[in-house]
Amino acid sequence: MIVTLTANPSLDRAVTLSAPLRPGEVQSAASSREDAGGKGINVARVAAAAGVPALAVLPLAADDPFGVVLHSVELPIRPVPIRGHARANLTITDPVGVTTKLNLPGAALDTSDAQLLVAAVVDACAGAGWLVLAGSLPPGVGDDFYVTVIRAVREHWGDAAPRIAVDTSGEALRAAVSEARPDLIKPNEDELAELTGATFDPDELPSAALAMAGTLVPERVGSALVTLGALGSVLVTPDGGFVAAAPRIRVQSTVGAGDSALAGYLLADLAGATPPERLAHAIRYGSAAAALPGTQAPRPADLFAGDLPVAALHP
Repeated sequence: MIVTLTANPSLDRAVTLSAPLRPGEVQSAASSREDAGGKGINVARVAAAAGVPALAVLPLAADDPFGVVLHSVELPIRPVPIRGHARANLTITDPVGVTTKLNLPGAALDTSDAQLLVAAVVDACAGAGWLVLAGSLPPGVGDDFYVTVIRAVREHWGDAAPRIAVDTSGEALRAAVSEARPDLIKPNEDELAELTGATFDPDELPSAALAMAGTLVPERVGSALVTLGALGSVLVTPDGGFVAAAPRIRVQSTVGAGDSALAGYLLADLAGATPPERLAHAIRYGSAAAALPGTQAPRPADLFAGDLPVAALHP
């Protein structure tokens, strides 16, 4: 089973334009859709669509309209009652796939809310293979909130604790890596550069990603899955690095593509796949998500079926 925590869920509103975005002007949209979003929820939806048990933990008020949209996807959830409502995020995509995002702040959590959320995650991890801590942190909790969750899960479950993946950015990611040694992180190249304090040449991204992640793996992080958008992804493990390019697709929306890539990696890992196979599976899922409008969870039938070569990366 895959358990996810989305501490700052969002109602994702996706608007598709028939012409490029013109700031300051009035434009008509070609279409729109609403999805229950948040990185952890996205990962859980992909896992559930693949037939793997998943449970999404999140803060959710009983009267929050977000709950109506979330319940429509029939995803097993463990809501923790709070007073505020989930934020709304707006994504605008033009005909060639250029995406503009506006993310609003989420509902603030007080100390009691945060403690209940941690307790819910610990309880949900019974028998889980992976725990995913994903997305931004809501107002009211510190940058070390994921550290608190990781320590609580590992202290309670000991050797039976699930492996833990962290997909966040900024100070929340820095705290998790420096204080809690997650088993996996999934940054993009900019998040990895910010985390390591390194600079990179865009023309040498795979090698740069290997060098940056190599400063973290295995001492501070078990492994790193670094997503590079259209260039594919890099996987850095204690046994070496691997790279694979993304297949050519028609981009509909990049929202949730990284979450789907993480889910694809975890699904392959739970199936006993090798590191190169896990990387290829991640890219197939990330590419499938980018080819779908809005924040949709790709299903196995949506995956690219062609050959996806994976190469070893060397320093």
